[in-house]
Amino acid sequence: MSTNPSCPDNRTPYVVRKCIALLQICASSRFKLKQIHAFSIRHGIPVTNLDMGKHLIYTAVSLAVPMNYAHNIFTQIQSPNVFTWNTMIRGYAESENPKPAIELYHHMQLKPDTHTYPFLLKAVSKVVDVKVGEKIHSLVAKNGFESLLFVQNSLLHMYAACGQFESAYKVFELMPEKDIVAWNSVINGFALNGKPNEALTLYKRMGSEGVEPDGFTMVSLLSACAELATLALGRRAHAFMVKVGLNKNLQVNNALLDLYAKCGTIIEARKIFDEMGIERNVVSWTSLIVGLAVNGFGKEALEHFKDMEREGLVPSEITFVGVLYACSHCGIVNEGFEYFKRMKEQYDIVPRIEHYGCMVDLLGRAGLLKEAYDYIQDMPLQPNAVIWRTLLGACTIHGHLVLGAFARARLLQLEPKDSGDYVLLSNLYASEQRWSDVHEVRRTMLSEGVRKTPGYSLVELGNHVHEFVMGDRTHPQSEAIYKMLVEIAMKLKLAGYVPHTANVLADIEEEEKESALFYHSEKIAIAFMLINTLPGTPIRIIKNLRVCADCHFAIKLISKVFERDIVVRDCSRFHHFRDGSCSCRDYW
Repeated sequence: MSTNPSCPDNRTPYVVRKCIALLQICASSRFKLKQIHAFSIRHGIPVTNLDMGKHLIYTAVSLAVPMNYAHNIFTQIQSPNVFTWNTMIRGYAESENPKPAIELYHHMQLKPDTHTYPFLLKAVSKVVDVKVGEKIHSLVAKNGFESLLFVQNSLLHMYAACGQFESAYKVFELMPEKDIVAWNSVINGFALNGKPNEALTLYKRMGSEGVEPDGFTMVSLLSACAELATLALGRRAHAFMVKVGLNKNLQVNNALLDLYAKCGTIIEARKIFDEMGIERNVVSWTSLIVGLAVNGFGKEALEHFKDMEREGLVPSEITFVGVLYACSHCGIVNEGFEYFKRMKEQYDIVPRIEHYGCMVDLLGRAGLLKEAYDYIQDMPLQPNAVIWRTLLGACTIHGHLVLGAFARARLLQLEPKDSGDYVLLSNLYASEQRWSDVHEVRRTMLSEGVRKTPGYSLVELGNHVHEFVMGDRTHPQSEAIYKMLVEIAMKLKLAGYVPHTANVLADIEEEEKESALFYHSEKIAIAFMLINTLPGTPIRIIKNLRVCADCHFAIKLISKVFERDIVVRDCSRFHHFRDGSCSCRDYW
């Protein structure tokens, strides 16, 4: 096409049409886009041309070109139409910096149409600003777009992403027509916001209403199963995915790997990982490394990290959280500091507060409390409550009153209402027989209105999850459970069990302490499973708090006396008990 820029303007529409055709057919990369843009300028198309500008912006956004390119074109167009405004909002919403999409909307000089709000709500979801989202929701209703399915789905996703699962569910229930996108959004919203039971209930309802799940549904379902450690349901989901061919989906396989790791079935997690073969990505490797670390197989986690490096994959900051966690729970201090150094220098990863937390934990678990305190003082980031809580926990384990009190003072400034901190300090005083200080901590909790988080244990049997709390007698099988507890106590004493009463938080007689210890929720859960499963069946328990020293010792013996593999997932890690020993090697 030969055109002279000095030709009369009547050739400009022809050149514009040709350039737009080139954009639609040939602009498959940023380089080609810029070639066509340069061609249009050389042939006299002004930068203010609406049609050319509109298509340049649309192509740039579709190719994910940095938004400053589209922005420069947009600012030179005279009176851009609503399509161009929407394209710019979409471009920012899909970029790493979605905030300008919201700012652009506020400066929009035309009335928004049906396509404006889904892009805008996507930006709100990414910046997690529910107040802005609620304002936009009211404008959606005001402009008459609330009944449109794709707008409803965007609202639903926005509320779920912002953690407002109740609002998300309300939008979902008001939808007269629910497509697979709506079901996935609400199930995922519950799964991501600590409501796995609700996610599972909705999944069952989805099936009863004849809606066929897809890969996104299964990822959300597996996330909920992983959170609750409902292994039986997770296995059924796995079987369904194999049946319908979803087991070839990388995201689904990563979710499966994560499920098995979080359920303590690390052998099955490894099997999924091995079957993925060359399809494995950084997420796959990271899931296995973190899974091995939290399951007490720290050395294996570090070996897999070396294998990952040998395959040329670049570890992420989450990968290094798993690596440092493995070092911490294996007690390998020097190696931990070496990995931390490599993370910064070799991979240019700027350490986050989670990485510093792992390093404080590494020193604290090893009994290097003074070094841990000095490390906190020298951190380039402001230590948060988790950092000080980690130090307080280490002081409780190793009996360092002075540093423990100092850490508690910092926690009072940051999170004065956290009940767990009071318990840690009370444990520290109790271990030193300082009962007056224990009672003072309790009085402070009462006066400040702080209530201790009750411990509970969950076990899965059949299609149900059973929950037990300390001294629980509400279960229909309570009589049989407590009869089994008596049998357990007798057999453990014969095997050499001596109750660990040092941390029972009361100045009472030793016999009363022993009785209190034996009714901890995990022991009740084990008794329940012993009477309801066949000999040799593995027992899996989820505990919301850290397992105490007495329960840890008792469960080791139970695994030997009753010949059961017992897996306990507490708030910190997994404990795999077998034949009288634990995978943590008593270092937890």
